[in-house]
Amino acid sequence: MNLTETIRRPTLHEELVDRLRDLVVEDALKPGEKVPEKELCESFGVSRTPLREALKVLASEGFVVLQANRGARVARVTRRELENTFPVIARLEQLAGELACEHLDATGIAYIEERHQAMLKAYEHRDRQAYFLANQDIHQALIRGADNDILEGHHKLLAARVRRARFMVNLSDERWAQAIEEHEKMMERLRARDADGLGQLMKLHMMNKYAAHIQALNAEGEADD
Repeated sequence: MNLTETIRRPTLHEELVDRLRDLVVEDALKPGEKVPEKELCESFGVSRTPLREALKVLASEGFVVLQANRGARVARVTRRELENTFPVIARLEQLAGELACEHLDATGIAYIEERHQAMLKAYEHRDRQAYFLANQDIHQALIRGADNDILEGHHKLLAARVRRARFMVNLSDERWAQAIEEHEKMMERLRARDADGLGQLMKLHMMNKYAAHIQALNAEGEADD
């Protein structure tokens, strides 16, 4: 992300919210760190007022904590947040898988197939960055394929919170292999347009990811926040 690029889009508020959220999700602004308002204003070419309005939105989403007369700090990802978020997004992904089987056309499935092959190639080369990008493309394509704006809107917010958690722990080789196996089965169900089967697999995939995060937190001795 280019922090020096001046924002020129007419939807200033929306752009600011998205940019700030990405800084948190991508760990450019770290948990517990004070949000550098002056630096961000200079980088984005905006005044304090729109920046602080954007921070209020992020506070309502749980990404930052507003402190009276002390600005904002990046919220820490807690075990409680993971416990609350993953089951909800798992259900949304289940529904998305069911709807995607009904609404995706041949072109849409072909795109997911191409990204799946790119993900497998990244796995073979142990290229984690390429793997995560292809993986994200697959899940986003399935969500869009559900053709449900309400589902997509809620998923977008929760997916950002889940992406934050990804930076907390490293993906173990065991979990990585398991995730690949799950994606292979998901593709089988998508090709067959097995709505129930794909939905169940997408839910299981997300809950297995949750279990891996909790296991990693336990291993690192994280406190129960």
